[in-house]
Amino acid sequence: MHKRLAISISVILLLTTIACSKRPNDEQIQKDIQTKVAADPDTRDAAITVESKDGKVTLTGKVATPAAQQKLEQIAKDEPGATGVDDQTAVDPQAMESQPMANQPMASQPMASQPAPPPVEVPKPQPIVVPAGTALTIKLGQALGSKTSQSGQTFLATLAQPVSVQGKSALPAGSTASGTVVSAKAKGKVKGEGELILALTAITVRGHTYSIKTATLDSTVKGKGKRTAVATGGGAAGGALIGGIAGGGKGAAIGALVGAGAGLVGGTVTGNKQIEYPAESALTFTLAAPLTLPPSAD
Repeated sequence: MHKRLAISISVILLLTTIACSKRPNDEQIQKDIQTKVAADPDTRDAAITVESKDGKVTLTGKVATPAAQQKLEQIAKDEPGATGVDDQTAVDPQAMESQPMANQPMASQPMASQPAPPPVEVPKPQPIVVPAGTALTIKLGQALGSKTSQSGQTFLATLAQPVSVQGKSALPAGSTASGTVVSAKAKGKVKGEGELILALTAITVRGHTYSIKTATLDSTVKGKGKRTAVATGGGAAGGALIGGIAGGGKGAAIGALVGAGAGLVGGTVTGNKQIEYPAESALTFTLAAPLTLPPSAD
């Protein structure tokens, strides 16, 4: 019995000695960890020191990223013979800032910005141009005459008919117009020539006044039987005078407003009367130059 007990103890001691001799010593643990750290792409740039005492590994120094720090600690824990790991490493903030975006986690990478599409150009509204030659028919706001008016006098009127350009309203009916008496000369009793020349100078559209230029409206009457103006019309019962006066080749046709009370155009019936346009008379002028208006709000 004693002999068998001694043999068993000897065998146990022998096995324990063999096991201890095969366990890596501290120097071997340090060397293996440093080799693995240098080979790993996440930790090879880390400036760290590895120490092992009785199998307990201590890590000191600085690493570039938290991911590298975790990988370094895992390498030490997986080392055969290591009984524990004391990780005293720190993450270097400057090394973090210098890391390229490719080494950062995918979640932290911003999406590549796409070029903004070119802005869509909206066509600008074009101004409305009322061409030269356009007829403007107005109603006089006051009576004018070769005897009663003076040269340089201004007069007011309203647009009797609207004017459109390419289907767009340009000059609405009722727009206020103003003009000037270019010349007014009374006809003498025996001889001499009566003359009344008018022109429009401005028109107000939607609250804005625009200067305009029209051909003059010329009317003259000479001695008895030598008139340059001709008019035709119905009797008083009809309550209207329809016709026109062609003045000196410079002006446009002149028509009296159709309606009761419009009256007769003086100087067109007998050679002894003056040229007279009652209030509300309809006169037509022709634009001598284009009129440019801002784009319509329609």
